[in-house]
Amino acid sequence: MPAPRPSEWLSSPLGRQLVTAEAGLLRGLLDEIFGLELLQLGSWGGSRELLAASRIRRQTVIAEQPGEGVDMLARLDALPIQTATVDAVLLPHTLEFEGDPQAVVREADRVLTGEGQIIILGFRPASLWGLRAAGAREGFPPGLQRMLGAGRVRDWLRLLGYEIVLERKYLYCRPWDAGVPGSRRILRRGLMNPLPAGAWMIRAQACVPDDPAATSLLPRASPCPGRVARNRPPATAHDPVCAGARGDLHGRGLPGESRTRRVGRAAHRRRSAA
Repeated sequence: MPAPRPSEWLSSPLGRQLVTAEAGLLRGLLDEIFGLELLQLGSWGGSRELLAASRIRRQTVIAEQPGEGVDMLARLDALPIQTATVDAVLLPHTLEFEGDPQAVVREADRVLTGEGQIIILGFRPASLWGLRAAGAREGFPPGLQRMLGAGRVRDWLRLLGYEIVLERKYLYCRPWDAGVPGSRRILRRGLMNPLPAGAWMIRAQACVPDDPAATSLLPRASPCPGRVARNRPPATAHDPVCAGARGDLHGRGLPGESRTRRVGRAAHRRRSAA
């Protein structure tokens, strides 16, 4: 019997309740983020429920597999999007289903603008949900490859030059269907609940120098520690998404180029086009 897919588990009573609670958790955060472009990397839930509260004009869901609400199919570690063109990126449990989660974080950083924001949701390894995942052959929720602690992801973001704006724990219920809890119990511990939180949420914002002219004096950043080189398919000059980007044809910037240089170059390109 084949293992159930994550979309099937998310259609269960507990899965639907979790997505509803996380949509409520994100409602206040997305309401405070403005801009023109919002990306959700990875499909989580059967619709665009997580993005319902966003004020950003254009919202795009990108995933590697087709599904309800998915706008574009692409590798999440090689997005067909130019550098520094997105205002916010949402990763709802996406890293836990990817073979190289750090590469996905780096790719999200590449497409974000100078003061772009990134929101990441994840399960806690040190919880009942972590124990359930460790004891399940197909992972839990089904298809999950690993659980990442909030501290590890926080370190990745800080290495990329992000400031942690908000960090919160939630999911104070047991990972089985008996007695499906309400959203309030998922998001808040309660006075008589001894269970540890089963999930975390991080909101981070990219940091740029106050003086753009100072970027020319900054040394070029060395590659991030632990970065793994990946083989990517060759780009073509006829790529409609990436055409016009400087650097390589995928718009990823020049080799060894720091984030501040990439963002400044992208802003100059937009001003010249205007």
